[in-house]
Amino acid sequence: MPQDNFRDAFLPYLDDIHARVVTTTGDWTVKGFIDVYQRIYTISLDTKVLSKVLELLMFPIIARFADEQEYYLVLAKAQNQYPDISLISKTDETKCYALDIKSTYRTILDKEGQARVSGMTLGTFGGYFRTRNKPVSSTFAYDRYIKNYVLGVVYSRIEGVDERRSYDIHELTDIPSVANNFTFFLQEKYLIASDIPGSGNTKNIGSTRHLHRMLNGTGVFSQLGIEVFDDYWMNYRNREMARAEGFSTQPYTNLKNYRDFKQRGADILKTMEEEILSESDDVEQD
Repeated sequence: MPQDNFRDAFLPYLDDIHARVVTTTGDWTVKGFIDVYQRIYTISLDTKVLSKVLELLMFPIIARFADEQEYYLVLAKAQNQYPDISLISKTDETKCYALDIKSTYRTILDKEGQARVSGMTLGTFGGYFRTRNKPVSSTFAYDRYIKNYVLGVVYSRIEGVDERRSYDIHELTDIPSVANNFTFFLQEKYLIASDIPGSGNTKNIGSTRHLHRMLNGTGVFSQLGIEVFDDYWMNYRNREMARAEGFSTQPYTNLKNYRDFKQRGADILKTMEEEILSESDDVEQD
């Protein structure tokens, strides 16, 4: 694979993130929320809550990376704005990178003994992803980003923690963690993307649910390349979109359907190659 200078520079900082988030025994360093009366309330297993707290913990390390590696750091102005963080080179402002922070938790082992995860949503396949020449719910136009990265956190949930209980500050060491077994990674979005939406009939790109594919960047588009990933998701239609555009069914729902869909079009054009005309030729002559 070609050298990735941004990723190579960022990877050593994952060790610092790990030290900030994980105790020496492998538990989460965060035990709960504290009020002015020094009462501590345990954190819920709600994934949105965990994700936000993890983001807050990691941000100082990301800010230090930006400072030491000479990047301007631009934060999203709204929760639904893409990406979470934009990093622009101070020495060459044409170099702009998207960094989205995502988390997921381990679920089961498959029949081959490989870990599965609940998955992540990797941003919309509408909006800025299709209208790439201007900001559409994004900090900058999508075309401005040289690469789009996911800073990912994978963890195991600890069941059975009583979320209704509060603790005094002197009981800090007795508070159970709601998560452990943390793993951190940085991958380009297309390398960990799935060929199905993130959930239901949404307009979000889903991630792989195979943990080893997520950590190694070997998702279903990794061998096909970012051009196929872009074409696939820019032209993907969920059921609602397909109906609105007059389709009786979705043109394709996975990579195998997509291959057949593309092949049919290629075969038709090939058989009629000599008959293909374009009125753009007339315009050029006028």
